[in-house]
Amino acid sequence: MSTVRSPRMARRPVTRLPPERRHDEILAAARAVLREVGYERLKMTDVAERCRISEGLVYRYFPTKDDLLERVCEAWFDEILEVEPGIAEVKGTYERLHYVVRWSLSVVRAEPALTRYILTVMRARTDFRSRRLFELNRRITGVVASVLQEAVDAGDFGADIDVRLLRDLVFGALEHQTWAYLRGEGDFDVDETARGITTVIYRGMATGPARRSCS
Repeated sequence: MSTVRSPRMARRPVTRLPPERRHDEILAAARAVLREVGYERLKMTDVAERCRISEGLVYRYFPTKDDLLERVCEAWFDEILEVEPGIAEVKGTYERLHYVVRWSLSVVRAEPALTRYILTVMRARTDFRSRRLFELNRRITGVVASVLQEAVDAGDFGADIDVRLLRDLVFGALEHQTWAYLRGEGDFDVDETARGITTVIYRGMATGPARRSCS
């Protein structure tokens, strides 16, 4: 008995690619689908269809949907770290802090679905700190922490300030100000939000001449 192939499969022959290229193609397709439907509705079949391959081939590279999405997140963080902000060219504590806050907000604005997946799914895992994604996240937040430490070292912020706590305050504000946007229930202006967060942090922490210069 002959096998009847579906019209869709007949029209879409699988193109053979080297494993590395196929791996990257699947990641790119998953990221595109994630942007369109969110992680809750993302299906491996949709990713396979986008790549014009079988669903089984997707599973051969990524055993589960969560494994696929985690790899997508890692690839995104690698991209962010390849284009670290040009902070070295920015002078002044307020200006440097504003630069990195705006940079962080722009990252969220560019990829809301990925950001929400990291915050609500990945970060909630008990083993999150043992994953590569956690280390990549530390490197990204470390950009902000470095600016805050430099402000302390320069005497613009008080020497008794816990930089780690201040870093957490910055990112707590970032999350709070963008959460409605991440849920698809609102929007935010990157420039306005960056100015607001920077001003609150700077005015609260600045001492001496630095405090007066911001008045």
